[in-house]
Amino acid sequence: MVRPRKILKVLFVDHTSELSGGEIALLRLTSSLDRHQVQPSVLLFSDGPLAEELRKRDISPIVYPLSSRLLQTRKSTPPTLSTLLVGGLSSLLFAVKLAQFLHHHSFDLIHTNSLKADVLGGLAARLAGKPLLWHIHDRIEADYLPRRTVKLFRALCRKLPHYVIANSHATLETLHLPPTKPSSVIYSGVDRSWFEEPIPLEPFCHGGPPRIGLIGRITPWKGQHIFLNAAQEFLRQGYDAEFYIIGSALFEEHEYETKIRQLAQPIADKVVFTGFQKDIKAMIGQLDILVHSSVIPEPFGQVVAEGMAAGRAVIATDGGGVKELMVNRHTGLLVPMNDAKALTDAMTYLVNHADEAKAMGRHARQRVREHFTVEQMASRLTSFYYECLS
Repeated sequence: MVRPRKILKVLFVDHTSELSGGEIALLRLTSSLDRHQVQPSVLLFSDGPLAEELRKRDISPIVYPLSSRLLQTRKSTPPTLSTLLVGGLSSLLFAVKLAQFLHHHSFDLIHTNSLKADVLGGLAARLAGKPLLWHIHDRIEADYLPRRTVKLFRALCRKLPHYVIANSHATLETLHLPPTKPSSVIYSGVDRSWFEEPIPLEPFCHGGPPRIGLIGRITPWKGQHIFLNAAQEFLRQGYDAEFYIIGSALFEEHEYETKIRQLAQPIADKVVFTGFQKDIKAMIGQLDILVHSSVIPEPFGQVVAEGMAAGRAVIATDGGGVKELMVNRHTGLLVPMNDAKALTDAMTYLVNHADEAKAMGRHARQRVREHFTVEQMASRLTSFYYECLS
C-alpha cells in the first residue's frame, strides 16, 4: 500500500509587493499549487498590488514590514561602506525578529523569491533552523548587477540556501554553483488564461498596416532605443507599420523615457506610447509582431513567453533564457543584441512573409502549451520539494 505524501507547508518570502516579473511568477505559482500536496503561505515585506492580488485568490499574505530605508535599496545601486555598515546592522536585526516569527510556525520549507528576500529571509530561515530554498529570477552577472553585489551573492548562494532553483539554465549558470549543490531549473509558467477565451485573433488579419510592438519597462537595458532606430529604418525603406511602446518608466528612469520620446519625434505619427497596461493579453492580441530588444541577456523572458502563447511570431534578442524559450525560424526570429539593422531585417522578413509569420505563431503557441505553463511549473516544483525534503 502506497502511503500518502505529507502536505508540505511552504512559506514564500518576497521583499516587494509590486507586480514585476518574479512577483507575477510567484502569484501564478501559489495560485496553481495542488493544495493536497503543498499548502502555500506568503510573507511580504510591504503591502501593495501583489498582496491585493493574492487576497483575490484566497491567499492571505503575511505583511512583515521592512524599514523604508532597506526596502528602497535598489539591487542596481553599488553598496558603499556606510550603507553596508548601517544596512547590515538593520538587516541583521530584522532577520533576528523574522527568525523568531518563523520559529513559532510549523513551516516545512522557506522559499525566498527575490534577491533581498534571499538574504534577509535566508538569514532568518537559517537562524530559525528551517530548510531554505532560493528561487533566482535574476542573472547574477556584472552586466546586470554591481560587481560587489555579484561576488557577495555568489558567495552566499554556496553557503546560505540548502537548495537553489532558477528560472532558466542561463540564470543558473551565472551562480557558478559547485556540482554538489542541490539545484534545478524550473521555468516560469504562463498562466492558463492565455489558452482560454477570448483567444487572440491571428496576426495580420485586421486589414490595416502591420502593428509591431515592444512590451516592458522603459529602461535602457530593455532597448526601446534599438526598437525605435529599427522602426525608423523600416519606414525609410518604404514599408508601412504602426509601432507600439507598451510600458512605463520606473524608479529613476524617467530621463531615459524623455530621450526615447525625443528619438520617436521624426516618426511620431507612427509611434504610440501606451503607458503601463495591466491587460497584457489584450495588448499582445492587437499586435501582429512582438519585439523583444533587450541589450543584455534576459533571465527568462516572460513577455516573450506570453507573446508566443498568444500565437505571435516574436523577434527577440539572442541571449539568456530567451534562447531556451524560442526555436529560431520555427517559433520566431532571434537577432543579435544591440543590432538595429538586424531587427529591421527581421521585421521586414515577417511583414513580407505573413503566412510564415502566422505559422511561426502557431508553433510558438504549441511550444508554450507543451513546455511553459504554470501547471507544469507547479508540478515540477512540487516534485523538487519532495525530492529535497525526503
